Amino acid sequence: MTLDLPDIVFALARILLGGAFLVFGIRNIANLSSLTLALTARGMILPRLSAIIGVALQIVGGLLVAVGPFALIGGAALIVFLIFATVLFHNFWSYSGAERLTHLNATIMNLGLVGAFLLPIAAML
Repeated sequence: MTLDLPDIVFALARILLGGAFLVFGIRNIANLSSLTLALTARGMILPRLSAIIGVALQIVGGLLVAVGPFALIGGAALIVFLIFATVLFHNFWSYSGAERLTHLNATIMNLGLVGAFLLPIAAML
């Protein structure tokens, strides 16, 4: 099997995109208590379990995207994570002024990331 430039660029993109979420997830292990409190404040059912699932989605999804053969599953898992994270933590419609703009920007960024995760999914179909 020979690798051409598009294959190399695509592999690098998967490693960077998936690797970032792998790092975020590993870092969030130390933040489980604060994530649990934040989810509790937002009325989430089973907030500790929800926080653990979110961190697991980041770690496992990131690893699956970065490694490659299961990028479709990892990309789908991270899209689900991003949708929930956006609705729970970046609900810009609940804010006003500068705070609204901050959350709107985070929402737009997360939508861009959803688009980025659709690329390895499309490549695997």
